Amino acid sequence: MTGTWTLVGPLADIPRQGARVVKTRNGCIAVFRTAEDEVFALNDSCPHKGGPLSEGIVHGTSVTCPLHAWVFDLNSGTAQGADVGQVPTWPARVEGGQVYLDIGQLG
Repeated sequence: MTGTWTLVGPLADIPRQGARVVKTRNGCIAVFRTAEDEVFALNDSCPHKGGPLSEGIVHGTSVTCPLHAWVFDLNSGTAQGADVGQVPTWPARVEGGQVYLDIGQLG
């Protein structure tokens, strides 16, 4: 692996179509796992009302905010549909059954 990757933990610890929160010095990051075992990482706060995206519903490669149903693309962090907004995303990967975040991107 290239970059500054840090171990988050086993992929099996993140439920399919769910998330796990990772606390960093720059705030909380939600690490999502799709039904196909893809992983994505976004800031854990919806720009609309600060809802915890980690508690949202994961469908395909999107997550729906639990507070006001804004839908975000897990690849880009961009709100979909009529809603306007975006959350920062972070590089995430799975290697050997373990999830890693690129902490070099966390600042």
